[in-house]
Amino acid sequence: MTAALAEQGTRPAPAATPPPAARGRRRRGLDRGVPRWQIYLPLCLYLLFTLVPFYWMLLFALRPAGSTALVPWPITGEHFQKVWNERSFGIFFQNSMIVGVASLVMTTAVALAGGYALARFDFPVKKGFMLALLASQFIPGALMLVPLFEIFKNLQMINSLGSVVIAETVFQLPLSIILISGFIKNVPVSLEEQAWVDGCGRIRAFCAVVLPLLRPGLIAVGSFAFVHSWNHFLFALMFLSSQDKQTIPVGLNTLIGADSVDLGALAAGGVIAAVPVVIVFAFIQKWLITGFSAGAVKG
Repeated sequence: MTAALAEQGTRPAPAATPPPAARGRRRRGLDRGVPRWQIYLPLCLYLLFTLVPFYWMLLFALRPAGSTALVPWPITGEHFQKVWNERSFGIFFQNSMIVGVASLVMTTAVALAGGYALARFDFPVKKGFMLALLASQFIPGALMLVPLFEIFKNLQMINSLGSVVIAETVFQLPLSIILISGFIKNVPVSLEEQAWVDGCGRIRAFCAVVLPLLRPGLIAVGSFAFVHSWNHFLFALMFLSSQDKQTIPVGLNTLIGADSVDLGALAAGGVIAAVPVVIVFAFIQKWLITGFSAGAVKG
């Protein structure tokens, strides 16, 4: 009993938690120097600037042809039916999905191997290689069209979705490797060393210990690769010639005629092109922010 009392007397007193009213006054004190309208007004203006173009696109896509109403009523699906069936947007959507998913898988796999090598190994040209990766981001893709076209022509890959997938993967790898490398550096090497002591090889230890911790980084890199491949126009335009191989960005370009533009069909095609990207970002926004911020901490 005496020992328990002595031990209780030596314990530090717990910090006093301020009451809710005091916390509310402290929070109001922090916000006292900035009026609320100065915060909400720029946010509302930015939201308005962002959403108005989307509403305008939905307006032209959903209202009947020839209508000038500012509200899409009655709602019609004739523009979607036209672009999906008559303008082959069903085929374009399938081709874009193949290119996007294949680019996602290839970019993530190669960036994972390259990022692990940069994060865990030291070799003589490591700094020069990192500098080359960074410098490659300043090279526009248009400068590489002619050499890439010659390479794919010699490989007999012109008018093949594989040529677009390879080109997209090559141009997305530098940034992806840098992000994955920075993310792997945040994983302590001691975790792998403990797995090695337990009898795991390097590959098994990586798959069992490191890979599960890289999920936010892999989701960030994969989503960036998918969205970039989905929206990219130049490679599909140059390397794909037949209509049954075209992707959605090139298909949207075909809706713009020399003398006239079908605004309803163009808006419906834009909605079809935007829906997968919106769905991707809606489901992975938490992982995307975490992955990019974690991968940028160390490099």
